[in-house]
Amino acid sequence: MTFSELLERVGSMGPFQVLHVLLLSIPILFMASHNLLQIFTAATPAHHCLPAPNTSSALPVGPHGEPDRCRRFSRPPPEGPPGLWNATLANGTWGPTEPCLDGWVYDRATFSSTIVTEWDLVCDFRQMKEVAQSLYMAGVLIGGIVFGSLSDRFGRRPILTLSYLLLAVSGTCSAFSPNFLTYSSFRFLTGCSLSGIILSTMILCVEWVPTRIRAIQSMFTGYCYTFGQFILPGLAYSVTEWRWLQFIVSFPYYVFFLSSWWVAESVRWLVLSGKSSKALKELQKVAAFNGRKEEGDKLSLEELKLNLHKEITQGKSSYSMAHLFREPILRRISCCICLIWFATGFAYYSLAMGVEDFGVNIYVLQIIFGGVDVPAKFISVLCLSYVGRRITQAACLLLAGTAILANIFVPSDMQMVRTSLAVFGKGCLSSSYNCLFLYTSELYPTIIRQRGMGLGNLCTRVGSMIAPLVKVTGEVMPFIPAIIYGVIPLLGGAAAFFLPETLNTALPETIEDVRHGRKPKEETEVQTIPLQSCEPGKETS
Repeated sequence: MTFSELLERVGSMGPFQVLHVLLLSIPILFMASHNLLQIFTAATPAHHCLPAPNTSSALPVGPHGEPDRCRRFSRPPPEGPPGLWNATLANGTWGPTEPCLDGWVYDRATFSSTIVTEWDLVCDFRQMKEVAQSLYMAGVLIGGIVFGSLSDRFGRRPILTLSYLLLAVSGTCSAFSPNFLTYSSFRFLTGCSLSGIILSTMILCVEWVPTRIRAIQSMFTGYCYTFGQFILPGLAYSVTEWRWLQFIVSFPYYVFFLSSWWVAESVRWLVLSGKSSKALKELQKVAAFNGRKEEGDKLSLEELKLNLHKEITQGKSSYSMAHLFREPILRRISCCICLIWFATGFAYYSLAMGVEDFGVNIYVLQIIFGGVDVPAKFISVLCLSYVGRRITQAACLLLAGTAILANIFVPSDMQMVRTSLAVFGKGCLSSSYNCLFLYTSELYPTIIRQRGMGLGNLCTRVGSMIAPLVKVTGEVMPFIPAIIYGVIPLLGGAAAFFLPETLNTALPETIEDVRHGRKPKEETEVQTIPLQSCEPGKETS
């Protein structure tokens, strides 16, 4: 008897499963708010230098004829009517100029305050907000490694509870940070806690639902993240002060911290950790909650250990990350998968965090960016089922890269075209994430499948961490970031063609199965796939 059969005895589709999935999925609604929070809290409003004493508020002319918002005139304007001032200004004869020694004046019509206006992250310090976002993503990367190890040692639920509390506290401290360094440090911790939540949530969700409805559960949890993207612009529109917005999206996790005490622990982990008696109690609690108390009372400790013996043996296997590169075929798969995961995370966050670069209403565009995920996921599922994994994966990245590169040649005043290309590219990258979780799990054999998923998720976190820093290259040439953002997904799409097709093939169990090729899946065979959430920022370790 497997764990799935044990779950059927205590109730696999009862009230417990409904409550369990709800308790774990509702917190996902606010994860998008933290991933994309700096779109609003770090927005850069129109600004100019605070004029020097006894000088005009007119702005110097930049090298391309645009107003220079980072310098000011250091002496009073010439005598004469204002028209003369403008003429001499246009000719560049009125000088000299100096840096903004007394600060800046900001347009507060849209945002009462942001971290940019709070700490003057403009001009020479304008790249610091990208550094803050990269530090947050670095926290997501480090958190996946740290909390992955901690959850193996201390359990899924304790790490979930700790992560909820850490996110609530670090988010609150970010809201009350006195300086940029403190703010960035707490944002790093927020990213760490996010990984801990994602890791435990995915494992606990998948374990307590039967295989036949796992796809539905995964879709429900994934769409919680998607619809969570609609919450953030609504909150940001209502709360224009960045500190209050930061606090509001963090406060719910105090509630989730309390509700996590009602979440059931992983039975598999309890058995693997030698806590079989606690595992038995968890199963009996579930049975009682589902109205099957008598079935729960029939379970015994010996029966539990006997039935899960195979899973205990597999769980103690010594396969490491190095096994992903020892065989030539696995080495090719791993290298291609690393590039594809990296390209997807890299390009996704280049678009998701660049909402204010398109010159349209930032609130409306964020809603559109979130809404495009709904049809994108549906279309990708159809393509995966009928076109194939490899073609779908390659097409998603090739189309996304093409859309990003095409925007280089669209004039800045054609905002509708530029925005449409960005929305299309973002939808393609969402589809790429949707495909990657399934495709990666089918490419690797069972004995190292989780290692392969962990490697892919590591690469996408590195990509999302590097993406904001690439904007710094725009100081050399404005179009360089777009070229980099577009070329990387093209390379990832090309790499997909070097992967084997897995549609209608049996899942490989051992490395030998991968080495000797894939067998067609029998019509009567049920293909069990460890489904994961298909959302960026929600990767398992």
